[in-house]
Amino acid sequence: MILSQTYEVAGFTFILEGEHPQMSNLEPFKVADALQPDLFRLRIFKAFSPVNATPIFTTDDGPGFPEIAIGALPDGGYSFRVRPLPGRPVSGELRTSPDFREGQLLCTHLDDVFTINNALMLLFAFSTAGKGALEMHSSVVMNGGKGYLFLGRSGTGKSTHSSLWIKHIPGTVLLNDDNPILRLMPDGTARVYGSPWSGKTPCYKAQDVPAGAVVRIRQAPFNKIERLGAIQAYASLMASASSFRPFKGLAEGWHNTLEGLVKVLPCYTLDCLPDQAAAELCHATVTHG
Repeated sequence: MILSQTYEVAGFTFILEGEHPQMSNLEPFKVADALQPDLFRLRIFKAFSPVNATPIFTTDDGPGFPEIAIGALPDGGYSFRVRPLPGRPVSGELRTSPDFREGQLLCTHLDDVFTINNALMLLFAFSTAGKGALEMHSSVVMNGGKGYLFLGRSGTGKSTHSSLWIKHIPGTVLLNDDNPILRLMPDGTARVYGSPWSGKTPCYKAQDVPAGAVVRIRQAPFNKIERLGAIQAYASLMASASSFRPFKGLAEGWHNTLEGLVKVLPCYTLDCLPDQAAAELCHATVTHG
């Protein structure tokens, strides 16, 4: 039996077809079935015919991060072989059409939920490249009707800073703790959306708010916040946005989105301790600066 369900994330629809485990992270994003999705259709298969993929690129995000080996298919599409960690067995292979509107996924049952989520995230990032959307590696909170994104390398304290806001800044609620969607809207404004992908924190909210500011967190023995100029802001956003170097054809879309965002979205760097004072300094600056 083929199962089909349409989901909506950040205002875009996609369809997932095929037998797969129950995935609670997708439940809040279910919508009425659509014949043609805005973005893509991902079909899960039980077997693939062998095909030779020409290696293009393999991610290397370091210990503790998934590894994705990307290859070019003879028909112009792409292959993505996903491992939960470098050196581990392959958990699945995603094959896509050249325009990323069609995806086929073979799961090896090493971790099907992990594999399906990674396939969806890859397709979402690629298929929205020209549509003003970015998957951000970020923790984001809502306060006062706006969303505030905290960026930084893994382990620098993004989630900790969100928790400090929640504890010490009244009215603060977590929207997403790992992969929110930041959109440059057609009217030139910026909005941030919850997504089905939130890292180790189960926070899957189909909600969105205007984006208030972006703050890059850096550990320091003091608390200091500084607003960034346009070039620095562009670099800060780009460093935390999901994009892949091999896909130069998509780079223009990502560039246009980043260029538009830095014109309307204040960006800061916060050197800080993991304390209440840092949260209060950040809140006071980004909400009144």
